[in-house]
Amino acid sequence: MKIYTKTGDQGQTSLTQGLRVDKDDVRIEANGELDELNAIIGIVKSLMQDDYIHVKKLDRIQQCLMYVMSCVASDERMRQKKDVDMLIEVNSGMEKEIDLIAGEKNFGFVLPGQNRLSAFVHLARAKTRTGERRLWTVNRLYPVMPEIMQFMNRLSDYFYALSLL
Repeated sequence: MKIYTKTGDQGQTSLTQGLRVDKDDVRIEANGELDELNAIIGIVKSLMQDDYIHVKKLDRIQQCLMYVMSCVASDERMRQKKDVDMLIEVNSGMEKEIDLIAGEKNFGFVLPGQNRLSAFVHLARAKTRTGERRLWTVNRLYPVMPEIMQFMNRLSDYFYALSLL
């Protein structure tokens, strides 16, 4: 199988089940933002290779992002309960981690760039916010599960807390 198909040369691409849409369809835009976020998380993981615990947590977050992308690319909104449960479980884990990292600190704006890892974690945070905004746009036309929206909102908080390490 070749990597290139030439089927997108005229400005359209496929969602799951073969539905053809314009390449600037809101669902494609949202998934593009989430794809970029996933790549940034890969950079973060590569910079924290000695931190096995957080790398494993980021692996799980990436799995959730792939699930979110599959939901966005599908006309079928019904998903297996185990997948939604995965989002709920990861959300809960992120909340605990945020509380653990942030402790009694209050939220405040920080200047990114204390070090390379922190800078990329802030980039992940900012890209998460962009992805979340794109998902709200999608939600106006194609209902997005509330667990997905909660996951995205919590994820940016998690990256903020992670930048404090």
